[in-house]
Amino acid sequence: MSRAPDEKIDYKKNIGFFLMHLSPLLAIWAGVSWIAVMVCVLAYYVRMFGITAGYHRYFSHRTFKTSRPFQFALAFLGASAAQKGPLWWAAHHRTHHQHSDTQEDIHSPGLKGFWWSHVGWILCNKYNPTESKLVRDFERYPELRFLNKHYLIPPFTFATCIFALGYVLNHFFPGLGTSSFQMLVWGFFVSTIFLYHGTFAINSLTHVIGRRRYKTGDDSRNNWLLALFTMGEGWHNNHHYYPSSEKQGFYWWEIDMSHYLLKCLSWVGIVWDLKRPPKQIFDATGL
Repeated sequence: MSRAPDEKIDYKKNIGFFLMHLSPLLAIWAGVSWIAVMVCVLAYYVRMFGITAGYHRYFSHRTFKTSRPFQFALAFLGASAAQKGPLWWAAHHRTHHQHSDTQEDIHSPGLKGFWWSHVGWILCNKYNPTESKLVRDFERYPELRFLNKHYLIPPFTFATCIFALGYVLNHFFPGLGTSSFQMLVWGFFVSTIFLYHGTFAINSLTHVIGRRRYKTGDDSRNNWLLALFTMGEGWHNNHHYYPSSEKQGFYWWEIDMSHYLLKCLSWVGIVWDLKRPPKQIFDATGL
């Protein structure tokens, strides 16, 4: 595996990230209930939509249009997943597409190893800054610059809301057997860890495991199982072949929950101009 000399993981500076992975142990004291598990799953998929539809399809690739208020809502929701700011995320992802699976790619598993592509690059000081020149289209919005700088505000706000939800449920519906602490553990900490690795798996596993429909010049692959866990992001070979498409599951049998939700939002005018793959994309496969 070949990494640049300055591509090193700073374990000391990222101790909080690793401690976060110990947080599920709090369930020993918090306990578990069916409502806590349901909130955990819901918190995972709601925020995954913020990553897939917001950070990825909107901020990284501009595959649809929306209003400025909903643009901010997508940015806030994506940031609540605790994966840094929208400008930081989009800039690095645009770099990935420019240099996919080459030495300039910041997280190529084939060239730099699974661990590095999955999570190591995020913990490297080299990639902490936001490459503002790559996101000038969004950098002009002061509210996005604020979120990008203060990216811990959304996850803290989300955690506070989850804690408050636990208080309300325990106060008005004591028979559910939950508590604020239990809700915080499952609804924020556990769901956030799953979010981390659901997102990270697209960088690592979908360049290693799956099927290649299109010749893209990189190792991107389609993986139906990851598509289910990431609301459509597992159709990665499709995406790398035509990244301008909002719809990543190109065919009807390729489940793409983010696309379905964006389509529903387009019916009520919240988003519009959803870009689709052109006809020749389908002609090329013979399907």
